[in-house]
Amino acid sequence: MGPAYISAVRANIPDATLVFDHFHIIKLFNEKLTKLRQDLQREAENGLGKPVLKGIRWLLLKNPDNLDDKRNERQRLDEALKLNEPLATAYYMKEELRNICINRINSQLKMHWMNG
Repeated sequence: MGPAYISAVRANIPDATLVFDHFHIIKLFNEKLTKLRQDLQREAENGLGKPVLKGIRWLLLKNPDNLDDKRNERQRLDEALKLNEPLATAYYMKEELRNICINRINSQLKMHWMNG
């Protein structure tokens, strides 16, 4: 969350525990991933003169389980990631973060269900 959120919570509820939900954490990471892709695209266009990373934004942000094989989305994403190591690193970090969040939520739900 942003500095305004943190300072508002600390100023108005000093004893509160700051909590960052997984939706907003992933959203922030996705924004950074999009910015990185844009920067890398600009560099590639200047060097190669062609749009190497155009059209893959939604593939980077999409849950990999939802990639459409009929539209070659998985193949297009894999090709883009092979072309660019920094983008691939950021993408795999995003996916690992998403998996951590999902696993944590699932374990919390399981504990809640078991303790009923």
